[in-house]
Amino acid sequence: MRVLLTNDDGIGATGLQSLRRALVALDDLEVVTIAPDSNRSATARSITTRSPLSVEEVTFEDGNVGYATGGTPVDCVRFAELGLGGGRPDLIVSGINHGANLGDDITYSGTVAAALEGIVLGIPAIALSQQSQSGGMGYVHGKFDFDFAAQFTARMVERLRSEPMPEATLINVNFPGVEVTGVEVTTLGKRVYNDELRLLDEPDESGRKRYEIYGWTPSYEEAEGTDLCAVAAGRIAITPIHFDLTDHGGLERLRGWGLEKLVEDSTPAA
Repeated sequence: MRVLLTNDDGIGATGLQSLRRALVALDDLEVVTIAPDSNRSATARSITTRSPLSVEEVTFEDGNVGYATGGTPVDCVRFAELGLGGGRPDLIVSGINHGANLGDDITYSGTVAAALEGIVLGIPAIALSQQSQSGGMGYVHGKFDFDFAAQFTARMVERLRSEPMPEATLINVNFPGVEVTGVEVTTLGKRVYNDELRLLDEPDESGRKRYEIYGWTPSYEEAEGTDLCAVAAGRIAITPIHFDLTDHGGLERLRGWGLEKLVEDSTPAA
């Protein structure tokens, strides 16, 4: 089984390296590490199309080799799918991210984006994120301990060998930063971002102003069964996610709008 290990924090990130060591210890598992050469957090599903991408071969402390790229997490998945590292992977493992990826946050996450790219390409995928030891539900990072999360993920990879997820479904896993009280299969929760427009300083000579628009202490809607509530309670949140964004319930409503008449009314008279 060939596993692609990637992330958005960069190839030297502690979370990725902790997980890499846990995976290479498994029998009959080929681990190919392709990750950004520096931090690409919150790049979501961005790709690099207007310039060539650099690749540097990196030797880790245990003698294994990985590839640091100048691209995004999605670029790294594409590299692997096109043959860098020996061939198309059987499984994509993305993480362990420094900080949780919960609820609406997953749409911004490079960690989750790499796993989503696996789904697009027909490759099973797991995204893994670790809350800081502060345990807060915001984004301010503190200290991290990845040992438990790395070993738990290794056990999940072993399980996926014999019991894969349904086609076009990835697993998003978030580990609490406090003592683990259990594990829960969850839905995605709802973030409350609490952002505000803040002027940082007076305009410069050209009249240009600098603003900050994103806050670091979002809250969330407390709804049982969601990933946000599970992690807040010290449980590992495991959420199955698929890529179909179609509102199937809204199809018939739109078909009843008489869209053909809109085409007719929008066509210039001869």
